[in-house]
Amino acid sequence: MRALKCLVGAVVGATVLLSAAYAMHDPGTWWLELARYVPYPVYLLTAALAVLASLWLGRGWRIAALLALGLVATVVMGLVWGSPDKGSQRLRVMTYNVKSYLADERPESYGRIAWEVLQNDPDILVLQDAQHLIDSKGSTPEPVRKMLGDRSVHTYGQYIVASRYTLRDCAPGKISFRGRTHTYVRCVVVVHGTEIDLITAHFLSPREGLNATRHEGTAGLDDWRQNFEDRMTQARALADVVAAGRRPVIVAGDLNAPESSPVVGALRAAGLRDAFSSAGKGYGYTQGHALRPGISFLRIDHILVSATLGVLDCFVGSKDGSEHRPVIADLLLERE
Repeated sequence: MRALKCLVGAVVGATVLLSAAYAMHDPGTWWLELARYVPYPVYLLTAALAVLASLWLGRGWRIAALLALGLVATVVMGLVWGSPDKGSQRLRVMTYNVKSYLADERPESYGRIAWEVLQNDPDILVLQDAQHLIDSKGSTPEPVRKMLGDRSVHTYGQYIVASRYTLRDCAPGKISFRGRTHTYVRCVVVVHGTEIDLITAHFLSPREGLNATRHEGTAGLDDWRQNFEDRMTQARALADVVAAGRRPVIVAGDLNAPESSPVVGALRAAGLRDAFSSAGKGYGYTQGHALRPGISFLRIDHILVSATLGVLDCFVGSKDGSEHRPVIADLLLERE
């Protein structure tokens, strides 16, 4: 009986502390960032085990174990239940990390990517890891041509920006770190006379840091800490760009961090809000399904918008075309 109490107490205590830490968004807690990338079944199964163990204990223990399970299902797993804004002049934006180098190896993937875009029919489409969709000579697979349609298209490096509305002043910007060049792309989109700064970015992947920690244990923590600090450097650089702007802003891309991370928190501190958290419902996971056990368990692709822009709806697409699901947001140019 004592062992059961220790088990339930440890799970409840750890869950409460983890939930409280998630709410802090403290950039100094680099070690906590590791917990954000743990597949949620690990937390769910642990909490469920505590609930099972509590059945042999008193009523208070059972309530505490159920509380821990509830915290896992909501705070730890990132459940949101947003509500739509009211306003006018709807604009659909879609961000999609298409992993085009994988599509290049499997030509049928071009059709799957195109189908995903055609199904959601965005007014503005931003793609990351898309450098293989249009080569340096402008050659484009037929499914991709159909996908882009008659939109105005700007390409730079891994990025493609395609819009039904006028694009101008498109240019790259730097989000480099430690001498390593990384870029984002910014365009001005003119929608019904309203100018919007559209930014698409792809932050450094956490993969190397995660692998170092997984394979080397505590010896890999330095690699993880550096990885986290590099992404924070990128986030702060982009946040400075956002804060200096005078137009409404849309930041859409693969930020390689959940919303609870200080990486995304740096952009929210610059005045942006997450479209899925604002008007989406559920978990909105976009990545993880290419790994075992084949389920999406991370929400690392985001559409962030200025407070002056309304969010009518936000949802994620299917897993068929890429290792990332796309994120689609229905925005309102005039928010009531």
